[in-house]
Amino acid sequence: MKTWSMSEQISPIVQQIPPSGIRKFFSLAEGNKDIISLGVGEPDFVTPEHVRAACVRALELGKTSYTPNAGLLELREEIGIYLHNSFQVQYEPENEIIVTVGGSEAIDLALRALIGPGDEILVPVPSYIAYSPIAQLNGGKVIEVETFAKDQFKVTAEALRAALTPRSKVLIINYPNNPTGGIMKHEDWLPIAKLVEENNLIVISDEIYAELTYDGKHVSFASLPGMKERTLLISGFSKAFAMTGWRIGYACGHQELIAAMLKIHQYTVMCAPIIGQIAAIESLRNGLEEKDMMIDAYAQRRRMFVKGLRDIGLPCHEPRGAFYAFPSIAHTGLDSDAFAQKLLFEAGVATVPGHVFGLGGEGFLRCSYASSVARLTEALDRMDRCLRAAGM
Repeated sequence: MKTWSMSEQISPIVQQIPPSGIRKFFSLAEGNKDIISLGVGEPDFVTPEHVRAACVRALELGKTSYTPNAGLLELREEIGIYLHNSFQVQYEPENEIIVTVGGSEAIDLALRALIGPGDEILVPVPSYIAYSPIAQLNGGKVIEVETFAKDQFKVTAEALRAALTPRSKVLIINYPNNPTGGIMKHEDWLPIAKLVEENNLIVISDEIYAELTYDGKHVSFASLPGMKERTLLISGFSKAFAMTGWRIGYACGHQELIAAMLKIHQYTVMCAPIIGQIAAIESLRNGLEEKDMMIDAYAQRRRMFVKGLRDIGLPCHEPRGAFYAFPSIAHTGLDSDAFAQKLLFEAGVATVPGHVFGLGGEGFLRCSYASSVARLTEALDRMDRCLRAAGM
């Protein structure tokens, strides 16, 4: 009789996908109060009190049911108003907006709705680590397009054009960028938009950090002439509104694409949690002032932390968005994984090695400055002592 093995039953595609490199270092730090974690991209702010109170009231009123699959119309209307006022893009709440279980589900739905076996997905890197595994699960092939610190990690039309093939179908863009903090301005986007139109690409624009832009105002790719129909805008409430645990995201785009995503959504999660949706409504109606206060705090921490990294000998380009610094550790002679482990075990500071973010990430570390000034100062002191002790 053949020996039975569960591992043989697991999909080969799933077996080939590595575990999250971010979670690896987070798990090592978890539960150890002596470790300062700069690893996970999560605000250190608590969801504002009035948002929590709105949910308590809703629970007391028995608001515990399913919602429409696409999300509460009331919330979709508020999202539409917010996007129009903030980023000059306009969507119909009834058929161009879907509420998802975080921005992560929106990315999954979009790729499942768009790609098939052999389709190629262009991804400027370093970038958020989930795009490639989700694409692979759907039979797609990810083509990484490297960006560079000397260019402030901006993607160029020339680099994208060099990566194009007849199988190219989707371009995923993530600006402000995780992990680099890079941003794109209006003039940067124009040649990209021309290339998208010329090559009939669909764009998935992950704008979860849109509000966290410190050099000018965020420019949504969908706001460019002719790009709304070709672009799926993905965002959510986790980062700017300090609502990671509520798991509320959204996607906005062409009604036929939204309908396709909704079909998958119906068969998987059915709807986002009603309490999270109620919290999101309250945040949009009455929480914009708190949002702005948190963003001001991130801006102050950014200046302090980036200067601190440079002062201790870690070169760092100027991150103009999100809440990450991406310092270079190339001069140390260690690869990013070894350096991150050194900081973790010798200095008690958890970071994320840059290689997990794709091509071009090696030689860098991702450090989140979504932490208190006191914690960031202590982290810098520990890192400085570690570097000095090692003669780096």
